[in-house]
Amino acid sequence: MSTPRYDVVVVGGGIVGLATARELRRRGLTVAVLEAQPTVAAAQSGHNSGVIHSGLYYQPGSAKARLAVAGRDETVAFCRAHDLPHRIGGKLVVATELAELPRLAELARRGLANGVECHELGPAQVRRREPAVRALAALHVPGAGVCDFRLVAEKLAELFVAEGGQLLLNRPVLRLTRRRADVVAHTERGDLLGGCAVACAGLRSDELALRSGLRPGVRIVPFRGEYARLREAVAEQVRELVYPVPDPALPFLGVHATRGVDGQVHVGPNAVFALAREGYRWSTVRVRELATTLAFPGLYRLALRYWRHAVAEVRGSLSREVMAARVRRMLPDVRAADLVPAGAGVRAQAVRFDGGLVDDFLFITDGFATDGGPGDAAVLHVLNAPSPAATAALPIGREIAARLIGEHHVPVAR
Repeated sequence: MSTPRYDVVVVGGGIVGLATARELRRRGLTVAVLEAQPTVAAAQSGHNSGVIHSGLYYQPGSAKARLAVAGRDETVAFCRAHDLPHRIGGKLVVATELAELPRLAELARRGLANGVECHELGPAQVRRREPAVRALAALHVPGAGVCDFRLVAEKLAELFVAEGGQLLLNRPVLRLTRRRADVVAHTERGDLLGGCAVACAGLRSDELALRSGLRPGVRIVPFRGEYARLREAVAEQVRELVYPVPDPALPFLGVHATRGVDGQVHVGPNAVFALAREGYRWSTVRVRELATTLAFPGLYRLALRYWRHAVAEVRGSLSREVMAARVRRMLPDVRAADLVPAGAGVRAQAVRFDGGLVDDFLFITDGFATDGGPGDAAVLHVLNAPSPAATAALPIGREIAARLIGEHHVPVAR
């Protein structure tokens, strides 16, 4: 039998891969999506807080800022168009200490620079919006909300297939080989050919890049974020989304409270080093993966920089008392007995060899031509797409499509 051939092969059936594949299909290209798992959205896309981010936090001019702001509106429109559960109730970012007030003001400046509507509130205004929250001041961000990103990804997959795309599940990709005229996607169940390829492999993105002959300069370090659900009597105190002021010296946003589309209120996440790429609990250990990550010099440089914070995060993971104390900074009535374990997600965080975290989305291309001449097959690797990638997935897909077939005039197979 002849090897199946497509204009574009997309590796990864998460929300970014599916948004990219559908965008390419809507431009008239033949597209195949190869997903290693038996379902789409099996990893990051299906294990997250469900927050539709507004673009508040990100460095003005960055890809995260630009694409999150656009993605927020597009995600809401997509949910409305396809009758998917969502709610835009806004969120509060609250300052509970005097030292946080300058950081809150800087956050407001950054949000306005990104085109995000936000309003500074005093203590009385905070209590009117969230009576159980105690704060010195807050930012109200009316455009933030929640949805179910797993359902969004599943709808994207459904539409992609209905529009003529090929979705192949249980097809892990071993490597991508770029040739002059095409790209070979090698799988355990046979090869596929593409005029070009996009690798949206998430937690496995660096592994696929390395196996495909690239030296991407980063490695994926998996961080598990664990959530707790507030028992019903306490959950009634939280109306929408309540976030702390992020510490710019730390890499993550901190423990927050989120009322999801199902009405339940979750608090978290913490951020602990995962012992496997899909390490959703402490008991999940994959020795070979762990050994590879521990051999990465960037991990030790990262640990030296944040070791105190890392120890505190582990304590929060192992002790409900510690987690409750963090929540009480914003919600003073929460006690350890109010926290019910509620699952976890794993963040695929790209880390440089010097130990620095890659702060923005990172796309690396292999083989893009500048003249559009013959034999210019290319692969685009998405090597860092943590939060707010789910919110930004639709414009990310559009940007990747433009890079593949627009700006660089990379020919596709016909």
